[in-house]
Amino acid sequence: AHVFGRMVEVAAVRGRVKLGHQPVLQASALLPDLAAFRPTFILAVPYIFEKVFNAARRRAEAEGKSGPFDKAVDVAVRYAEATEHRAFGLGPGPSAGLRMQHQFFEKVVYGKVRDAMGGRVRHAMSGGSGMDRRLGLFFEGAGVTVFEGYGLTESTAAATANPPERTRYGTVGQPIPGTTVHIAEDGEVWLHGAHIFGGYLGDPKSTDAVLHDGWLATGDLGALDEDGYLTITGRKKEILVTSGGKSVSPVGLEERVRNHPLVAQCIVVGNDRPYIAALVTVDQEAVDHWLAMQNKAPLEPAELVRDPDLEMEIRRAVVAANTLVSKAESIRTFRILAHPFSEEHGLLTPSLKLKRKAIEAAYSVEVDALYH
Repeated sequence: AHVFGRMVEVAAVRGRVKLGHQPVLQASALLPDLAAFRPTFILAVPYIFEKVFNAARRRAEAEGKSGPFDKAVDVAVRYAEATEHRAFGLGPGPSAGLRMQHQFFEKVVYGKVRDAMGGRVRHAMSGGSGMDRRLGLFFEGAGVTVFEGYGLTESTAAATANPPERTRYGTVGQPIPGTTVHIAEDGEVWLHGAHIFGGYLGDPKSTDAVLHDGWLATGDLGALDEDGYLTITGRKKEILVTSGGKSVSPVGLEERVRNHPLVAQCIVVGNDRPYIAALVTVDQEAVDHWLAMQNKAPLEPAELVRDPDLEMEIRRAVVAANTLVSKAESIRTFRILAHPFSEEHGLLTPSLKLKRKAIEAAYSVEVDALYH
């Protein structure tokens, strides 16, 4: 259903590359298959890399080693950042002390993270939505280079990608050969090239709305840096405008809230409302682990959403997200939901993007309660 997956399949078949596919994204199904198939290259949405990372951290915490694991993460991020700076002529690379620390954690942490992915993977590609820069740097420091790219069905998958040896984490890379990227006055990303589609079948009106003299108006907002690397900052149609006239892009807030290990999904609401609020779902595996670490009995979903300790944890995630924006753009209140958004219920796309209108309609009572 997703063009990224289709292009992966076509490329693998044409290149005579053995391909494995796991449609179930739960760690309980995914991690055993990675161990059995032992891939050398993984192509996935950011959610998969988040699950691998969070599973590794939970395992370390269960073994009483959360402190060393967090130190290993910090070392990996700083090592990868220093390597990135060297690639762009901005620094000498990792210092001798940092290299020694990195070598130590290679044996006790990074190798185990790669083992969870089958043990042989050294490169990966992420698409479908944005990956957190710090997560990408961690995997780079742990020995797995994750190339992030960007494209649409209308651009036959990738239009930009991070090149080997010059990966800039937090961006979706440079235009691939044959592609031109233009940022319109309103910040919209426009694409041009032979891979841009010819139009929507039997729908000239929709075609005319997005194709302009061969340029595809993507509907995404972005920026190009001095080296031509593209950063996606949001969707035009997803910009929220509060009743006070404040425009807010929800994506950055949502991604920062989702950085908390207990959070599965976050949707920011507030269109034509007096302030910004959020609906949050939790990762059940992570919550079960969190309860066990606190010697608390398992809770039913209905009990969980009223648990004051869980609410405090989610509040920390919201406060962290609010540091990115002004007070007028910050999340004032939130509600924890008993069940995650799912594709089966029509609330997620096949690439796990939020169907905002569908979610707001399905949870209209909960959204209204945020404002009373």
